Amino acid sequence: MKEYKLALVGATGVVGRIARTVLEEKKLPIKEYVFFSSAKSAGTEIEFMGKNYIVRELKEDSFDEGFDFAIFSAGGDTSKKYSPIAASKGCIVVDNSSAFRMDPNVPLIVPEVNSDKIKNNKGIIANPNCSTIQAVVALKPLDNKYKIKRVVYSTYQAVSGAGINGIKDLENGIKNYESKEEYELKKFPYPIFNNCLPHIDVFLDNGYTKEEEKMINETRKILDRPDLPVTATTVRVPVFNSHSESINVEFEKDFDIEDLIQTLKNAKGIILKENVKENIYPLAINSNNHDEVYVGRIRRDFSVKSGVNLWVVADNTRKGAASNAIQIVEKIIEMNK
Repeated sequence: MKEYKLALVGATGVVGRIARTVLEEKKLPIKEYVFFSSAKSAGTEIEFMGKNYIVRELKEDSFDEGFDFAIFSAGGDTSKKYSPIAASKGCIVVDNSSAFRMDPNVPLIVPEVNSDKIKNNKGIIANPNCSTIQAVVALKPLDNKYKIKRVVYSTYQAVSGAGINGIKDLENGIKNYESKEEYELKKFPYPIFNNCLPHIDVFLDNGYTKEEEKMINETRKILDRPDLPVTATTVRVPVFNSHSESINVEFEKDFDIEDLIQTLKNAKGIILKENVKENIYPLAINSNNHDEVYVGRIRRDFSVKSGVNLWVVADNTRKGAASNAIQIVEKIIEMNK
């Protein structure tokens, strides 16, 4: 079996650290790993698979030594500058930022949903937004069977999705709650502890946030339904990790609710948590450190002819970022056997 060389860009960040954990678990046929970061974090020593590595500074000539894969988790500006350089050297880039997601020449991949599009890559593959990834894993089998007519998203997104400063804002809010002491906000415009912020990313001229627009456009691209009516409200909540979503779906075809539940139960990458009589439904705390998407609270929407409500939960730093990217690499390796 061929062995590969992989670069992890942004190795010291929140997603980079999770990616290292997932790579250790996966044990892919990678013969050599190289870890990159900004100049600020370069020189950091990290332990990985029982060995110590020195994190290198990412430079324009970093990919001259030859890599098979590079996973980028260092932000859009870094991806825009360095991903094309890596791709020009024959490296396949899996990019976690939003830099290339809506580029028509770049496949936007969730392996359980559209892995057949991987072969269309020209050196760069985009990893979707975390909230979109878990949603389409649940939506795809339903679209295949009943054809989706409309989707309404309401998300409840954890602070880890905002990076280390988002986590610090929640930690500081908890720490200072009883003392009522003032503290500096690192990330959010308002305190996140004991609060919900209907504001993720920047506001656009149409009143939506960029996060909401991402979910709308990425869902259409991944499902290959460019005209699909989709709307979204994305909310940051005081949860450390794992995003939760209420998804309302209207179908072209009618359905039997038990048949729909069975369809989700049999779908790849989904764990069904559906027994309200026993108070069993997906919880953020139960999805932590897992790569599956949890689905439950499945019930017919009686306000339309053929509609359903779903509650969808997943670990946003794993399935929503690091794990999905690594699953893409894993899929390419399988395709090359």
